Amino acid sequence: MSASALRAAYEIRVVAGRLRRRLKETYDNEELTPTQTSVLSRLSKDGPASTSDLAAAERVRPQSMAATLGVLDERGLIQRRPDPDDGRRQLISLSESGTAYVDDKRRAGEGWLAKSLESGFTEEERQTIIEAMALLDRLAHT
Repeated sequence: MSASALRAAYEIRVVAGRLRRRLKETYDNEELTPTQTSVLSRLSKDGPASTSDLAAAERVRPQSMAATLGVLDERGLIQRRPDPDDGRRQLISLSESGTAYVDDKRRAGEGWLAKSLESGFTEEERQTIIEAMALLDRLAHT
């Protein structure tokens, strides 16, 4: 393994973690847990899912996911409807409030990023970041 590959792997992991934490600091999480926030994000991105599908995706027990969904339901962030293919299952999706919540949080994070990039980096540096993101996206798809 080359030294540059090892260093790049380390740097990507460290910087991605720092950015993720910093983005979470940019908005009020309304006292949601990381799992609750992740479920909302997943539903926004992937669409409706069953409790067991969400539990598998989040790598938690179905009972834990049921508790997570209970809180989100109480806050009006999700809605449940029968699965048209299997009446014994329910599909969970974002409610209008849940969609607005996720959209607001994304805008807050992107706003912080854009403002920080505008004030702290030159145009040339921003172009370098854009090029690096294309490379990281390629990495994510390997």
